[in-house]
Amino acid sequence: MKAMVLAAGKGERMQPLTLETPKPLLQAGGKSLIQHQIEKLAHDGFKDLIINHAWLGEQIESALGNGEGLGVSIQWSREGEPLETAGGIIQAMPLLDQDQPFVCVNADIWTDFTFRTLRSVNRLASVNGQELLAWLVLVTNPAHHPEGDFVLDGDRIREPEVDEPAFTYSGIAAFHPALFKNIDPGKRSVVPLLKAAMKEGRVGGEFHDGAWFDIGTPERLQALDQYLADQTG
Repeated sequence: MKAMVLAAGKGERMQPLTLETPKPLLQAGGKSLIQHQIEKLAHDGFKDLIINHAWLGEQIESALGNGEGLGVSIQWSREGEPLETAGGIIQAMPLLDQDQPFVCVNADIWTDFTFRTLRSVNRLASVNGQELLAWLVLVTNPAHHPEGDFVLDGDRIREPEVDEPAFTYSGIAAFHPALFKNIDPGKRSVVPLLKAAMKEGRVGGEFHDGAWFDIGTPERLQALDQYLADQTG
């Protein structure tokens, strides 16, 4: 099972840190964000990786190369302009298995989630004669996103009703390529595709009650750095 790491964001909220350094190469705990991610994926059995990039992406390629130094094999999907989540995945689709699910994770998060739990293809198997198109990992709402995104209803995920409590999408998922079938390439988000699949009951998921950081600002990067220092201290 392959894994795709989304690393094409410009990181505008991280400026001035990202003016000369791509966001995935920002460091916390003595390692870049993307190295943390790759090491976790490799530890959990994902050795065949696809990474997309755009802003200062040549720096990411230079830092990681073919992945051999981290015990993985990396293929690169280069974007001139960031294509957002769905656009980036669609462009990288020739590098992915066309009929097999794959794990997809944002480069700018840190978590202690166990990725190996997503290796089971049963997560996206036929349920009541209907194939799931996505399996999302949800987390407790962080302070900067208190309203959350989606509701976990048993093992299905749906949009919340008015004022219904919701959890936050962690940026960790398993997708089936069929989710992106017949979608035109270009700049587009995966959220509308997921919402359409949710209406058909074709998105499942789970809740991760563990450590999770969304590194969207310099302050949050500093918080992760302190957290990692505390863990090793």
